[in-house]
Amino acid sequence: MTDPQHPTPHVTLHHGNNLHILPTIPNASIDSIVTDPPYELGFMGKQWDATGIAYNVELWTECLRVLKPGGHLLAFGGTRTYHRMAVAIDDAGFDIRDSLHWIYGSGFPKSLDVSKAIHKAAGAERQVIGHHDVPDMRGGNYENAEGRMIADITAPATDAAKQWDGWGTALKPAHEPIVLARKPLIGTVAANVLQHGTGALNIDGCRVGKDPNYHYKRKGGTSFGQGTGPSVDVPATSSALGRWPANIIIDDTITDEWTRYFYCAKPSRTERNAGLDEGNKHPTVKPLALMQWLIRLVTPPDGTVLDPFAGSGTTLAAATLEGINSIGIELTDDYLPIITARCQWAETQHDQPDPEPTLFDNHD
Repeated sequence: MTDPQHPTPHVTLHHGNNLHILPTIPNASIDSIVTDPPYELGFMGKQWDATGIAYNVELWTECLRVLKPGGHLLAFGGTRTYHRMAVAIDDAGFDIRDSLHWIYGSGFPKSLDVSKAIHKAAGAERQVIGHHDVPDMRGGNYENAEGRMIADITAPATDAAKQWDGWGTALKPAHEPIVLARKPLIGTVAANVLQHGTGALNIDGCRVGKDPNYHYKRKGGTSFGQGTGPSVDVPATSSALGRWPANIIIDDTITDEWTRYFYCAKPSRTERNAGLDEGNKHPTVKPLALMQWLIRLVTPPDGTVLDPFAGSGTTLAAATLEGINSIGIELTDDYLPIITARCQWAETQHDQPDPEPTLFDNHD
């Protein structure tokens, strides 16, 4: 464990094991925790995604300790392993309040082709009948000398393989669950909010489809970044305020019937690499717009958000864009310069106009 770094005046970055660093953070000093822990799937052979840390009750007990009474936790999980993380959070003493679901259309199935497996076991050759592009996990294409990667389309050549042609072992991934938990209140919600500034959700600040000329009011004072525009008086009508935020988040491949939910696509290559000279090599980058919305939902304007699994720094950069102070903890050396560059880039964006609905075109 080393002394914390400060990529910007509003970001504190710790390098080391979060089980060692969390105990150094004072009791009840954090307003919210927004984090993307390992899904414990061994993704792409990464060692950090197979340690069991997301199921560690000690970790979540420390997170509970550092939160103010009524402080919220938002933690992503994998569809196969989310339940074990949620149970650990519950066992640590959190009140499980809800589960959110980020739904997207760009997931790529990781399924075993049973017919091909039968051929392989028998040593048989399949006939090549065509080719197709291979999308990568971020919705783009792997690049080679020709600018793309192609795969063969083959046909079964044995009776057994023909019988099982079209059978696989997995569905196309299309959503990621997020646990919403809260540290127990002291007294009533009203009393807790008045004493600690935590315990409630920022409903108006996260409404969906609100009038673009409407800016929700943030608390006064001299803290960094007071909202996305001037605070104005707008009649509290549904057209001005927008729809009540739901526990479903969608991307742009979903039809218009879903416009009542918060929209957020997977991050584009431009967004992933913003502020970086050599690109972002972290394999599981979340969209900035998504993390901004989640941070805004659970963090008071003058508060501090903690991410004990900083990864590529999306939570910290998103907090910076929201004008909220943040603390991150990251174990992997290689990700520290990525986090630093992204946070410094985010710091420069406050002098730029705030596009709707996100900072990026998510189709490049």
